[in-house]
Amino acid sequence: MRNIYIGWALVLALVALVLLVGCTPAAESKPSAPSSSQPAGLTAKTAAAGLADATGVKTLGDPTDNTAGCSQEAAGEKPHANDCSQLITTDTVSIYEFETPKVAAHWVKEMPKDADWRQVDRFALAFGARDQALTSDERRDELEQALEALVAKE
Repeated sequence: MRNIYIGWALVLALVALVLLVGCTPAAESKPSAPSSSQPAGLTAKTAAAGLADATGVKTLGDPTDNTAGCSQEAAGEKPHANDCSQLITTDTVSIYEFETPKVAAHWVKEMPKDADWRQVDRFALAFGARDQALTSDERRDELEQALEALVAKE
């Protein structure tokens, strides 16, 4: 009788092992969920590339990530609710990304009036740098419309 119990225990252990080993490859083959460090959807960086493409150029000119420049973290403070999420500066335009359209609207309203700021959803386009001041009004309108189209596809 004791041999029967040992036999069944071994059979159950073997079945459990087979199930465990059999399930492992299937679990590994599942695509992993994107990590929190991978932004989902449209970002200022992807918008810069999309705007270049939409306006028929390879680049808007020297795209640089200047996110630290629009954050309280740069001053050694904790991130603030009104900080931008991302800032990409090019020779043509600066593209600010914010958490919400309301925060973007606040930034556009509060920025100096000597620079052209345009809000598109949670983004703001700014033309305040020296090279950006050379961007024509027609090109600015074109970039704004292209960003509206990119946001609508999101």
